[in-house]
Amino acid sequence: MALVRTIVWFCYFFGALIAFLPAMFRAKKMRLANDPNASKYIQKCVEMWAGTLMKIAGVTVTVEGRENIPKDTAVMFTPNHQGNYDIPLMLLYLDRPHGLVAKAETKKIPFVNTWMTLLNCVFLDRSNPRKAMEAMRDAESLLEHGESMVVFPEGTRSRGDHMNEFKSGAFKMACKAKVPVVPVAIDGSYRVMEANGGLMKPADIRLIILPPIETASLDRAGQRALPELVAQQIAKAKAKA
Repeated sequence: MALVRTIVWFCYFFGALIAFLPAMFRAKKMRLANDPNASKYIQKCVEMWAGTLMKIAGVTVTVEGRENIPKDTAVMFTPNHQGNYDIPLMLLYLDRPHGLVAKAETKKIPFVNTWMTLLNCVFLDRSNPRKAMEAMRDAESLLEHGESMVVFPEGTRSRGDHMNEFKSGAFKMACKAKVPVVPVAIDGSYRVMEANGGLMKPADIRLIILPPIETASLDRAGQRALPELVAQQIAKAKAKA
């Protein structure tokens, strides 16, 4: 059953990208024309695609803390990173258009790269320090211009329940842009794929959105402590039954 589910999932993944080509071209035109409704239209399309992927995989998601998302300012969401399904989770359940800081390899996937560009995603090439710095500055600029972003501070998937070290780069962006950091705890996403050798299996996932942390008033000591503070808050939220 897991193999069949996985085959169906990948067929839909790529088939829907082709079926969504007219919507993609419309979205590109809206972006080029600076249409004020472009972001909402793009987000709606992406949510339809990601939502169906979740249903095919048999994923059940419980979301807590949506009321913690500030409504009148750009924010930087900083979730822990357990597995591939963290991306559709972020696309579906944060209740606002936003971009992501993604690894440069995703830029090579046809159609996915176009949708990610339309979402104002930034591609981070960790093998090239100069390009990585440019990508971080691009993300910072988007935050300064009112675009919310999702950044995974661990930098890579843990592929399990544990968390890797939270790196400081993401938090430096938020502090420079003076936007709130919203920690997000992801609990159980690795059970969909990573725990099954890449095959899809149904899983229950908890998504806990924690209260925002203001960065504008933080001194240097507060900024340096931010990665560990966020990691501790996420670990505590995950540990609660």
